[in-house]
Amino acid sequence: MISIQDLTINLKEFNLYDINLSVSENEFFVLMGPTGAGKTVLLEAIAGLIPLIRGEIFVGGKKITRLPPEKRGVSIVYQDYALFPHLTVLENIIYGWHFHRAEKTSAEKRLDRLLEILNLFGLKHRFPGNLSGGEKQRVALARALMVEPKVLLLDEPLSALDPNFREEVRGALKRLHQSSDTTFLMVTHDFADALSLAGRAAVMNNGRIEQIGNVREIFEKPISPFIADFVGMKNLFEASFYNTQALVSGLKIETGRIVDPSSHYLAIRPEDIIISRETFSSSMRNNYSGIVTRINNQGFYYEIGVRIKDTPFKGLITKGALIELGLEEGIPVYISFKASAVHVF
Repeated sequence: MISIQDLTINLKEFNLYDINLSVSENEFFVLMGPTGAGKTVLLEAIAGLIPLIRGEIFVGGKKITRLPPEKRGVSIVYQDYALFPHLTVLENIIYGWHFHRAEKTSAEKRLDRLLEILNLFGLKHRFPGNLSGGEKQRVALARALMVEPKVLLLDEPLSALDPNFREEVRGALKRLHQSSDTTFLMVTHDFADALSLAGRAAVMNNGRIEQIGNVREIFEKPISPFIADFVGMKNLFEASFYNTQALVSGLKIETGRIVDPSSHYLAIRPEDIIISRETFSSSMRNNYSGIVTRINNQGFYYEIGVRIKDTPFKGLITKGALIELGLEEGIPVYISFKASAVHVF
């Protein structure tokens, strides 16, 4: 559905370099990366809002590179909703209808379907100033889909919402995608959104795409230190490798398979680290003794820093486990992790 070939953009404040990306029809695809990675710039290039230096953009097999925004079959929804404050919810939703040729009966059916899916029937006559953040975002989604775009571009649609509204809009996005033929391309810096909504994703950094693949594959098998850090692999170390072993600051770590000696890094997710006050777990290939150096409250979990020789590890435990283990800074503990939990690149 979307094909981007060798796209390059030069802006005074930011550039994109040789972007190549394909998104299938009716796919829910996510662009991830930190602030300033170039995600929104890429969306706006697809929408026709930013000129290209070179490259081509196709939607549904049709080249749209030089077409004006209104002829691309693309709608874009920004995180600030961009609703007209002087129009009601209903007037906002049907606003774009006036600029697209559509048979009245089918358009009315589409309107009713969007109002039902997004639970907006009771809000039709309200003005945006009287809506919650989640309600505003649902109205913005309905307006964008009212014109039946081939592609819906979503720029951080959940980032400005509190947790309750975030879950509400996330559910609405799932229902919309499942009930339409539109291809969704969403920008986010939150990996939880990607895991919940998308099948595939791309990670951007400094104007380039660093990795494309299944969301869980990116989560579990990052191909660079940047991506490992981005997806939360907080145990990230430079290492040397020989056969099945890695050497990190004199610490031997078993990987469970022969590793290409040209690899330079290993990473372990903090949730894969087992922390104990008693001796090693026999089922684990990697077992070490160390000292607790830090205990950080992360809300639902506690992040525990443990130093093994000169190497700092981080693990995650629940509050109940923290109390049960009686963990305090400076006390000795044991950590264990499976060889299969060691990711190498």
